[in-house]
Amino acid sequence: MSISSSMNAGVAGLRANATRLATISDNIANSATYGYRRANTSFHSMVVGSGIAGQGAYSAGGVRTTTLRLVDQGGSLIGTQNSTDIALSGRGFLPVTSELGTALRDGTAPLMLTTTGSFRQDAQGFLRDPAGHALMGWPANPDGTIPAYPRDSVSGLRPIQIGVNQQAFNATTNINFGVTLPASGTLADATGDPRPMTIEYFNALGLASKIDVELTPVLTPPDASNTWQMSLVDPQSGASLGVFEMVFDDSSPQGGTLLSVNRLSAEGNDYDPATGEIALSVGGQQIQLNIGRIGEGTGIVQRGNTFVSAGVEQDGFGAGNLIGLMVDANGNLDAVYDQGFRRTLYKIPIVDVPNPNGLTAADSQAFQVSRDSGPFFLWDAGDGPAGEFVGFALQESATDIAAELTGMIQTQRAYSSNAKVIQTVDEMFQETTNIKR
Repeated sequence: MSISSSMNAGVAGLRANATRLATISDNIANSATYGYRRANTSFHSMVVGSGIAGQGAYSAGGVRTTTLRLVDQGGSLIGTQNSTDIALSGRGFLPVTSELGTALRDGTAPLMLTTTGSFRQDAQGFLRDPAGHALMGWPANPDGTIPAYPRDSVSGLRPIQIGVNQQAFNATTNINFGVTLPASGTLADATGDPRPMTIEYFNALGLASKIDVELTPVLTPPDASNTWQMSLVDPQSGASLGVFEMVFDDSSPQGGTLLSVNRLSAEGNDYDPATGEIALSVGGQQIQLNIGRIGEGTGIVQRGNTFVSAGVEQDGFGAGNLIGLMVDANGNLDAVYDQGFRRTLYKIPIVDVPNPNGLTAADSQAFQVSRDSGPFFLWDAGDGPAGEFVGFALQESATDIAAELTGMIQTQRAYSSNAKVIQTVDEMFQETTNIKR
């Protein structure tokens, strides 16, 4: 009967609005939860009968609900003071694993996803958020480069673990010899005094060592020779590393750049004009001394009246202690040492799935890949649909308190109205019962 269907529809309405109130309550309770994604309840009508227009009798079908967590709708970003607070500006998720997953360091740790996290080192050096999730990434090579890892598998990902008391150094492999020699030094009336200098480098033990360099002008009166001799000596052993003659161009527009470089000594290696480098062997350590290519003026040049040696750089650094961690926009997790240098330890990929709203929600703002979400892929920051990393930041809850309170008022009114329907149907049943009295 239609009157019975009215009762059932009212009960369904109570149940549906109770479900909506549950999602609203959850959203409001998590309004201060970083990375929270709000839940939403949708109502769907139910039709009893054929549903053809113009039927003489009508039965109320009621309503049913579905709930969906809107994972693709995030909150705003706020700044923090912790360098390993990580958020994403754009699409994607951070790869994390469970607290027990840190024991699996062979690429089998279960993958979980989160949108933001305040990660700090625990007693074992793992980067964990307050819920215990451990951040995962691809380990870097000792020189800071990232090997090629599979993008559709977690086999390359490892729980990030940082040695608290670790030290690091890097032996010098390349020295850029950016020196400006005075063009006046090879004039006929010049004094011919040599310009001595010392180049510092770091050896295979992380200790500072030196190479003595002496730059002597070649005087050939009455004209300027534009020629210098460069002598390289290892002061530790006293061995010569080579003597070279450098001739500089005095024509326009290449004036001041190298014209030719020739080795004058039996020791050492020849200058390579293709790379602009001289290969040095110092105490068994191989170092490339880059003085610049012919005609380019990127290394050693001859100009003006002043000798300037401020452009000498080398790529090594001495042993330093870890003092902090940094995450850049590309997802590189760098260790910062007290010697002022940084080294990449891990690269954190951004995880993306075709349907974020199909992810399975877990505790503490974590998600897991499901059949509805589709397979995951590990992107570099900024590639494809992936966003970028934002350090010193967290993502706020996606809850809009004003909208949730408005929805709660609407739900309360709807619930009361459905209760009134049930009360009215009960009174109608009572009237029906009273007919036979």
